[in-house]
Amino acid sequence: MSLAASDARWISAFAEAQMAELGAAENTRLSYGRDLVGFSEWLTRKGATFETATRDQIERYLVACEAEGLAQSTRARRLSSIKQLYRFAFEEGWRGDNPAIQIKGPGRTKRLPKTLSEEEVSRLLDAARAMGRTETERLRNACLMEILYATGMRVSELVSLPVSATRGDPRLLLILGKGGKERMVPLSEPARAALRDWLAVRDAAEDLAKRETGAKASAFLFPSRGKLGHITRDGFYKLIKDISVQAGVSPAKVTPHTLRHAFATHLLAHGADLRAIQTLLGHADLSTTEIYTHVLDERLRELVLTKHPLAEG
Repeated sequence: MSLAASDARWISAFAEAQMAELGAAENTRLSYGRDLVGFSEWLTRKGATFETATRDQIERYLVACEAEGLAQSTRARRLSSIKQLYRFAFEEGWRGDNPAIQIKGPGRTKRLPKTLSEEEVSRLLDAARAMGRTETERLRNACLMEILYATGMRVSELVSLPVSATRGDPRLLLILGKGGKERMVPLSEPARAALRDWLAVRDAAEDLAKRETGAKASAFLFPSRGKLGHITRDGFYKLIKDISVQAGVSPAKVTPHTLRHAFATHLLAHGADLRAIQTLLGHADLSTTEIYTHVLDERLRELVLTKHPLAEG
């Protein structure tokens, strides 16, 4: 079903504003776009547009989403997209009211993030050092895993990390995160050692390729011959599953994101300040970081129930 022309213009202008004013990531803007296209198509079937939609129609759309069996998180995200569109439309003067402003969504169920024990992470790091057909692959894999666990980076930040950010045996890495926001994260000594080893073989391979083929040097720490010029998220996802099998850790538990969760949880368990963890993870809102306190609470509760002398009674 085609969109109403006015709705298409609204979505286009809203997306441009998200990019220009808020620096929204590409995935975020695409997600908003899909949500708003779906809402527009529903309105079209009801003989309405963004310009004429009422609060009642928005609420009925959300009921229809629930009837489709959509997850609570999906419905909450769709309402968030609609609310942001109408806030933008009101500020631009396209409407004299905001029909979504008082609508309360289903919220989001706070699920405790899956994480890994320190012993499991240690096994993964050991396995990464042995994973690969060549010494070059093994050094690269070790560097990937050491930096991921040492910094808590998002996988997209890790695979696209510029090599220029890692020169000079750095104790801190400058990371470009969501929305173009920069943050500094410290590197552990094992991560710095893995980085030094990887850079030595990486640079040698780049120099050889330049001499033999005239190939341009890669701008990325983890270069690839693929279209992006660096290893992909999917490629790293598959690699980390292979490493987990090698380590004897259930692959169902291991993703790049669970290493990020492990980074935060282990820091908290060793006394790190929640605000510091927020900064290191690049969370805009402290409430996003606070979920790690629930993980720690669960572990402390389990410890009391299983290890306390009176628990045996």
